[in-house]
Amino acid sequence: MSFEVPTDLEKEIDERITHYPVSKRSAVLPVLHALQHHFGFLSEEAVEWTAAKLELEPIKVLEVVTFYPGFRQEAPGKYHIRVCRTLSCAMAGSYELMENICDKTGIDRSGVTHHNPIAVSPDGRFSIEFAECLASCGTGPVCLVEDDFHEAVSDVDSLLSQYP
Repeated sequence: MSFEVPTDLEKEIDERITHYPVSKRSAVLPVLHALQHHFGFLSEEAVEWTAAKLELEPIKVLEVVTFYPGFRQEAPGKYHIRVCRTLSCAMAGSYELMENICDKTGIDRSGVTHHNPIAVSPDGRFSIEFAECLASCGTGPVCLVEDDFHEAVSDVDSLLSQYP
């Protein structure tokens, strides 16, 4: 299966590159963000496509992808959950929240590593990872499901039921 970037996305990426007239290399982050936003993750083919587009060696793009924790190299679930783990949320129960979400969704986090921080439910419906500060320290534990922000999460069933 070949990697194909839709025409409208490629036009958007080409426009982003124009913001970096001195060096295309500087556009690597905006290009990767656009690709991940569209595809959900950055495959090996996406890395190679980006390298060709920016006239770089693929390793230079891969270095960026593996350095920043916001980039995913594997597909997330239909609904991606980020649970805050910084001190105030941890004290408010974020580790227990993570455990409860995993229990309810069947997610096994035993294979999670620094370079692969995401675990996916067996049915592909949910994926989860810890996140650093989600900026609501007084209302923990907090999490993001996709772009939906949830504060003081205590009822996991209610939270998950919002995402069919």
